[in-house]
Amino acid sequence: MSFMNTKETKLILNKLEINPNKKFGQNFLIDKNIVKKIISVSEITQNDVILEIGTGLGALTEDIANLAKKVYGIEIDHRLSSYLKDKLSIYNNIEIIHGDVLEIEIPEHNKVISNIPYTITGPLIDKIFFNTSIPVGILIIEKSIANRMFLSGKYKDYSRISIGINAFMKTVLKSEISNNSFYPIPKIALSLIKIVPRENLNPFLSDDDSIKFFLKFIAGIMPYKNKNIVNAIGFFLKNHNNIQYSREKILKILGGNNLENKKVFNFNIDEFIEICKLFYF
Repeated sequence: MSFMNTKETKLILNKLEINPNKKFGQNFLIDKNIVKKIISVSEITQNDVILEIGTGLGALTEDIANLAKKVYGIEIDHRLSSYLKDKLSIYNNIEIIHGDVLEIEIPEHNKVISNIPYTITGPLIDKIFFNTSIPVGILIIEKSIANRMFLSGKYKDYSRISIGINAFMKTVLKSEISNNSFYPIPKIALSLIKIVPRENLNPFLSDDDSIKFFLKFIAGIMPYKNKNIVNAIGFFLKNHNNIQYSREKILKILGGNNLENKKVFNFNIDEFIEICKLFYF
């Protein structure tokens, strides 16, 4: 592994005429111990096809390639992608793809390893994990978002992303990461997480259209998490194509399925899915 410390990272960035771009989430990993931890947590095998989002200067890429069957590295900065294609040309199992991960077609893979650009965390999670082919995820993300993914039972932590992640994934590991592990130093607190696909994924979430509706449903009711579910559903239906159900009609639908009119935050993940199914159209 040709690991680079802060001084070497700065030298290469200067040579490439790169001033780290906040929009692209360019915080480069400079801590060898964090690299080792990510690789260990990833449990890479020779059958794994890895998607590395934001390859940067390749701090992880070579170590991944030495263990995996194939590595697809997505890099939005053309200068970095050119640098990596040259640097990693000796590896026949690494393919560097220049492009915006939110816009390009992503190759098939079964694991994602990424220091997610913080400005696109939500849309990226939607694209990678909320679909019909779900990979294992080993991610460095904003600590506050990680906390919402790992349900604590506190209603204040409930959000669209916490319900969405736990509907599709099982949260396995969460560990704080020092900001000093990166250059430049991020201004936000970070966590390393590992999430794996749920073995008992609800069949309702195996179709593109129903997944899309479920995500809209959760986004529509979570702003009203302190209200009773009947009111939250009413607001969602009204805002979603201006469909209006009376309170009595919503109560009847829920009651017919043994669901109480509780505060939104009192429902569990599987109940959210079942409620969503009742209003799917």
